[in-house]
Amino acid sequence: MNESLHLWLIPLLPFIGFLLNGLLGRRLPKAVVSAIALLAPLGSFLVVLLASRAALPHSESYGNWITVGPLNIDLTFVLDQLSLIMLLVITGVGFLIHIYSVGYMHDDEGYWRYFAYLNLFLFFMTTLVLAGNALLMFVGWEGVGLASYLLIGFWFQKKSASDAGKKAFIVNRIGDFGFLIGLFLLLANFGTLSFSDLAQKIAANPTMTGGVLTAIALCLFIGATGKSAQLPLYVWLPDAMEGPTPVSALIHAATMVTAGVYMVARTHFIFDRSPLALSVVAIIGAATALFAATIGLVQTDIKRVLAYSTVSQLGYMFLGCGVAAYSAAIFHLMTHAFFKALLFLAAGSVIHAMGGEQDMRKMGGLRTKTPITFWTMTMAVLAISGFPFMSAFFSKDAILAAAFASGSLGKLLWFVGLVTAGLTAFYMFRLWYLTFFGETRSHDAHSHESPWSMLGPLAILAVLSVGGGWIGAGRFGAFLSPVLGTKTEELTGSLEYIMMALAVAAGALGWFLAHRMYHQRSAAAQLAAPAPAGYNLLQNKYYVDEFYNLIVVKPLLTLSKYFLEWVVDFAILGGLAWLLAGIASLSGAILQRWQSGNIRSYAAWLALGAAVLLYFVLAPHVFGAASLHLGMAGH
Repeated sequence: MNESLHLWLIPLLPFIGFLLNGLLGRRLPKAVVSAIALLAPLGSFLVVLLASRAALPHSESYGNWITVGPLNIDLTFVLDQLSLIMLLVITGVGFLIHIYSVGYMHDDEGYWRYFAYLNLFLFFMTTLVLAGNALLMFVGWEGVGLASYLLIGFWFQKKSASDAGKKAFIVNRIGDFGFLIGLFLLLANFGTLSFSDLAQKIAANPTMTGGVLTAIALCLFIGATGKSAQLPLYVWLPDAMEGPTPVSALIHAATMVTAGVYMVARTHFIFDRSPLALSVVAIIGAATALFAATIGLVQTDIKRVLAYSTVSQLGYMFLGCGVAAYSAAIFHLMTHAFFKALLFLAAGSVIHAMGGEQDMRKMGGLRTKTPITFWTMTMAVLAISGFPFMSAFFSKDAILAAAFASGSLGKLLWFVGLVTAGLTAFYMFRLWYLTFFGETRSHDAHSHESPWSMLGPLAILAVLSVGGGWIGAGRFGAFLSPVLGTKTEELTGSLEYIMMALAVAAGALGWFLAHRMYHQRSAAAQLAAPAPAGYNLLQNKYYVDEFYNLIVVKPLLTLSKYFLEWVVDFAILGGLAWLLAGIASLSGAILQRWQSGNIRSYAAWLALGAAVLLYFVLAPHVFGAASLHLGMAGH
């Protein structure tokens, strides 16, 4: 085995930060809480950087974890090209979000609790990524679900925040049930949950396709639809905006919602053997991308626009996975972490300047009052819109090109992705114009720029949003090929440039329409004018929440109410209480007869008790002697 890289330090350092701030933070000075919270992700990031210099892949086993009959599961961490990219994004972007949080959450009374939860989140996410087997991944998977519940509902005094946290937790349990079934199927058919062992067993049987592998892949993908907010389990993510804005940046950009994409890429050797499963992943991804983008067109809450944007961009990543372009999907995951973290943190800076206001209809004119926030957010808007030579220009086009080259279904999905690219540019420039241009429509006359603890991370992320695409352009696939294999269907020659030009044209058209409709405030309502019914449909998010509430939530609540009231409360608890009361009443009646106060009655009971006692004491001897006498007489 190679020399130890001390991979265990990567999750351990955030966990220590969680313990220190969670147990002692209430009594520690705020500066000490901040230092503990920042050193944890920074230390993890430095360990990842040092480990990246070693030969990959590298695994470290820390002993046997679970032994049940023939099943042995080791506590193993694996660092390869895929997990390295993920860890750099998680710890690097996560560290910037921690720095930003110092300024954003400075006056919150739960400051220490917030950073304890944030460190806990990184502990579980790094565990998920480093896991060498599916069960350890599931531990991290469930852990980020717990941490997200705590962070989304951080301001639990607000009912909307506590409800959002519960919604995220419950919806993810639905997806996680599918994940669990997939794990059981893996155990039943392969007898192991180690990713390397699974890959070897499947590779050793080249004729194994479809069938049980399709079932396993689809069950795993159900888990991914919950964690990565895809149709039909996307509904928790927009409500997650109730948490503090840095939490939204962490969940949406670098950690939890990308876990599903990472899991599909990590288990690609299963999906590759099931064309049906890959088609389902691609169709769900493309449908989610378009669906969420249409809702984002009309949202007025700045954070909700970005939330639906996240759902849409995750759809792009699953589209890439569905056409087996895993490297392109992970490439877009990385660039998305840069510009989406920047978008959320810049939105937080806007909200900070507006005194907590999130409605874009009440903003405007912030370009001159918050110039650094304006220019950094402009970089993110250009990046996500696919502006030439910025980060998403490379990663999004790589996915669209792979879809176009994958066959007839892929060409249809490419067109859906192209339309989505135009819609993305439209709603992002709509946000840009409504927030920063025109007249100031806020009653808060004290709008001001954020402190440097918040602006510093914005500047770094702006640089990454502009140049992050160059990191992987032309090299990302080769770097990840030892883990994910090589995608063979690629566009070449003039067709590649035509596809690139069409993607840029779609983004330019989206900007042009947004410019015409929202650059002047008087034109801001023009989107609703031509089709008010369609506008209302989008504004109400296709009534999906109402549909779920009518079909799923209310029936379950009603069933639970009557089940608990009549079966549990009345029949079981009430019946048990009645039975116990009856026994007590009967016992009391008997004891009451005994305790009558009548001396003759007491004497009679005493005599009866003595007779019974004598019977049990003497009867064995009497009957034993009688049987012996009869036996001798018979002889």
